[in-house]
Amino acid sequence: ETGGERGNRMNFKIAAHTDIGIKKSANQDSVLMKAARTDYGNVFFGAICDGMGGLAKGELASATLVRMLSQWFEEEFPNLLYQGLSMETLQKSWNRLIYEANDKIASYGQALHRSMGTTMAVLLIARGVYYIGNVGDSRVYCMKKKLTLLTKDQTIVQREIDLGKITYKEAHQDPRRNVLLQCVGASPVIEPDYYMGIVEPGMMFLLCSDGFRRVIAAKEIYQSLTPYKVFHEQTMKERLVYLTELNKHRQEADNISAALVRVD
Repeated sequence: ETGGERGNRMNFKIAAHTDIGIKKSANQDSVLMKAARTDYGNVFFGAICDGMGGLAKGELASATLVRMLSQWFEEEFPNLLYQGLSMETLQKSWNRLIYEANDKIASYGQALHRSMGTTMAVLLIARGVYYIGNVGDSRVYCMKKKLTLLTKDQTIVQREIDLGKITYKEAHQDPRRNVLLQCVGASPVIEPDYYMGIVEPGMMFLLCSDGFRRVIAAKEIYQSLTPYKVFHEQTMKERLVYLTELNKHRQEADNISAALVRVD
């Protein structure tokens, strides 16, 4: 069975939840969730963008990128799909979009005399394959028998971990833990990370901003969202709300956003 044949039979259940949190005066996260029927089977496209810049500035940055991603899915993606989707063609297309968004958000910032930017975690599922693009520290996980992190944070502490200078435990307490190496709109050069893999039936994917996963453990996320117990969109939504409220109860100060897609 080819990826295309598997993709023709894929169905998606989706849910999302976003919350301003307990301390911020604006929600600077933006969430995108789209599913469509095509001649090549059902496809899913989702993104979470976490804006920075204070008040409406971060909100403008993340909303600008989400709007551009949504437009890309409607206008450019069909041609890529029909021409034969590959990581190479997708990467070129996403790079072009990200560089354009970087310039656009930077120009907004200059007009407002304020630096602003946004993270980007984007997930496309088509023809039995998942494709991920990542800038910053929003994340994409997949779940089946366990919770697996598919992206790597583009942060100073992650770089220090990779260099062996600090441990994961030390990273949680490091005062630089929220400092990004790059973000869309505030970096002169953007180097997105890209990932791809095979989609299996019963898999669930989670996209989230850093506010969703900082004060709750990976084990808690998996126990709440395990694909072997969560089958319906209503339950998916309820579990995201529960985890969001748990974050707030533990005094998470940031905006909190998560999106969930189940592949059947």
